Amino acid sequence: NAGTEADVYVSVYGERGDTGSRQLLRSQKPKKFLKGQTDIFAVEAVHLGHLYKIVIGHNGLGSGNGWFLDKVVIKDPVTDLDYTFLCHRWLDQGQDDGKIARELTVTDASTFPGRQELELKRVETWAAEKWKFQEGNILQFYNRLTHGFICLNPDSRVDVLGDKKNKYGKVYFLWIYA
Repeated sequence: NAGTEADVYVSVYGERGDTGSRQLLRSQKPKKFLKGQTDIFAVEAVHLGHLYKIVIGHNGLGSGNGWFLDKVVIKDPVTDLDYTFLCHRWLDQGQDDGKIARELTVTDASTFPGRQELELKRVETWAAEKWKFQEGNILQFYNRLTHGFICLNPDSRVDVLGDKKNKYGKVYFLWIYA
């Protein structure tokens, strides 16, 4: 369910202006915006110079309109440069932060090439795991090698015995295999 049947729009911004909102109509694939698929579109516009951001989103219509967008690559036919805009997020009213449009800035290729993708993965992982660190939760790590627990308490205490029952409420287990 990572694809969408909704109408998708993009605005491209460069040092000389922007394209305005353009619907992405004709992909080189028979069905567009399917999960795991790369779609290619031709967008006609005046030369915008160096690109720095895009705004991409959909109209939210149709069944299963939520969409997981990995990235957008724009090839400038004048300079033959590729501009990469990383997203790696949902455009879905029922997922992530509920937004169906995203403003994406260009990836700076002069820095470590995987840096932004790595940062996006870090942010995504933290978003999925931060519930474990909410107030009142206790983390217990189990080590199969020693058959023992390490307990991280909300008051910053570390208990190497990992008492399974304590005054702090919920206990979540993370199984670590060494």
